[in-house]
Amino acid sequence: MAEGMNQNTLYLVTGAAGFLGGTVCRQLVDQGKKVRAFILPNDPAKKFVPEEAEIVEGDLTSMDSLRPFFDIPEGWEAVVLHIASIVTSTPDYNQKIIDVNVGGTKNIIELCLSTPRVKKLVYCSSTGAIPDLPGDDAVMKEIDYFDETKVMGCYAMSKAWATQEVLDACHHRGLNACIVHPSGIMGPGDYALGEMTKNLIDIINGELTAGIDGNFNICDVRDLAAALISAADKGRSGECYILANEVLTFKEFCRMVTDESGGKKVKTFIPGWAAGVMGRVMETIAKKKGEKPILTSFNVFMLTKNNHYDSSKAKEELGYTTRSYEETIHDMVGWLISEGYIKMEDESEAES
Repeated sequence: MAEGMNQNTLYLVTGAAGFLGGTVCRQLVDQGKKVRAFILPNDPAKKFVPEEAEIVEGDLTSMDSLRPFFDIPEGWEAVVLHIASIVTSTPDYNQKIIDVNVGGTKNIIELCLSTPRVKKLVYCSSTGAIPDLPGDDAVMKEIDYFDETKVMGCYAMSKAWATQEVLDACHHRGLNACIVHPSGIMGPGDYALGEMTKNLIDIINGELTAGIDGNFNICDVRDLAAALISAADKGRSGECYILANEVLTFKEFCRMVTDESGGKKVKTFIPGWAAGVMGRVMETIAKKKGEKPILTSFNVFMLTKNNHYDSSKAKEELGYTTRSYEETIHDMVGWLISEGYIKMEDESEAES
């Protein structure tokens, strides 16, 4: 039991049916903690929430549906891990994203403040909420004020806005909360098959014939989950913590995946400037046809921008650690095989 944490602590986890939220729930349950999971009504991913967790169904945008989630038994105190959000890879403004990511976070703040048995809030923001610094050598660190007009894309804007709402409540209303900023997420247990997992499957299956000569910063979901739980114990109120990793080129990622799986190597990597031109052309064609473009200029921007972040504060104060990309990819491939998402060749065939 961490110092200062009541033995009768109930962990309230939003987004519990998601990739990160589900991993947090499983780690808490494995630690013997009592968990209450908040998920959308009739969410098919409900089956992935640990059976030991109490489930409350509701909508972040509805205070009435959130209130049962905050009904804390007498003799208990609660810690809220607010992880739920809508993530999008398109930059266009979307009111639903604002309603859920910002409005939902405002509702969580209000209920934390009005529920005396809630002792702390950990808000899961994103490195996308931090404005980019130009130049490959620039390293981005935590900031103390978030301006949604200084970041790119609706998702990043919503996370910057919501992050500042949490900080304002800390500074002006006495909310005990800290904020974590994960970069990208990958690892085993991605039942929704997010973008990185789909890329990995495509590489293994030989369906990715060409990649973009870019880079990204992505973390193992298990390391992020452990850091979120640690933030509940150790994170200082009003403080932000970047949870990032070493920058990895997409070319190196592809090499690691093929080394692990024995799949076909991706031999062609398109320079960023050329990919940007292709993205704009594909967007124009797709718009005329009323279809979704395969590649967008925003996708290219995300792979070619500065992705260097400093996680030293989280390492020093939260004990945050990151495992190697090789270990994560090894475990991802094993999990995908065990779940039947991919079928590997016999070892003898793969070596021939």
